[in-house]
Amino acid sequence: MKELFPVKQVMGFVFSLILTAVALLVYFTDMSFHIGMTILLVTAFIQAFLQLVVFMHAGESEDGKSIYTNILYGVIIAVITVFGSLLILIWDM
Repeated sequence: MKELFPVKQVMGFVFSLILTAVALLVYFTDMSFHIGMTILLVTAFIQAFLQLVVFMHAGESEDGKSIYTNILYGVIIAVITVFGSLLILIWDM
């Protein structure tokens, strides 16, 4: 019976709730903008990684390494696109 209970998924769900509570705490408390944004960004990336690994089962397939490589490639392209847009549209470089 123990192997039928999804411990990994339940713990992932509880950890997601904790991360959401931290984000709500940042929203409802009076902290500086920089500290709040840092906490929100860190919790957002942790929660995205948690969702990917626990609930989307990214590491459980045979080609788990290629899945993580593709995700890293997507993140790199997104960062280049965002900073390139900022360079051109806001910073006039």
